[in-house]
Amino acid sequence: MTGTTRIPVAEITGFKGALIKRFARKNLGQVPTSLGVYWHNQKVLMGMAGVGGKVQKWDACDEQLKSFAHMAVASQVGCTWCLDFNYFEANNKKLDMAKAREIPRWHESELFSPLEREVLAYSEAMTVTEPTVTDEMVASLRTQLGDAALIELTAVIAFANFTTRPNVALGIESDGFAAACGLKPLAQPTAVRS
Repeated sequence: MTGTTRIPVAEITGFKGALIKRFARKNLGQVPTSLGVYWHNQKVLMGMAGVGGKVQKWDACDEQLKSFAHMAVASQVGCTWCLDFNYFEANNKKLDMAKAREIPRWHESELFSPLEREVLAYSEAMTVTEPTVTDEMVASLRTQLGDAALIELTAVIAFANFTTRPNVALGIESDGFAAACGLKPLAQPTAVRS
């Protein structure tokens, strides 16, 4: 982590805390800084984790599309923690790492298929305030993915906004998951987008 959180990291204690730390170390190799920040309100932490667990079980939409969508939101919002973690998770899920690495500069990259570009554009359109989603975006994705997958993709993007924005607001930054497992650094955009 490169900065300091805006709310100090709490000591994770008690039986529940010991279980959470053990689970985090087993699955991530470390206890994320975000757990210590959110530990100040365990109901919020457990509620967000519960929703995240349910999101992981959804299976109507392609896993790679959902991963790229979440990373696009994180990149746009500036959540280095979510971008790093989802890059790390893309590696664990054996997704296309060349494409995952390029998410921060997808506009300039030639690696993405037309469908992936539509998903990334849809992710950004849902993330800006006011959202800029168009009828055409939804119609095209609906034709290509089907109703169930499009609903799931839309919910994943909404969940990405739900998790990225509080991390940015609370100053939670990357814990270095990708670097710890030897992944190449994420690409950086070559041009400023408006």
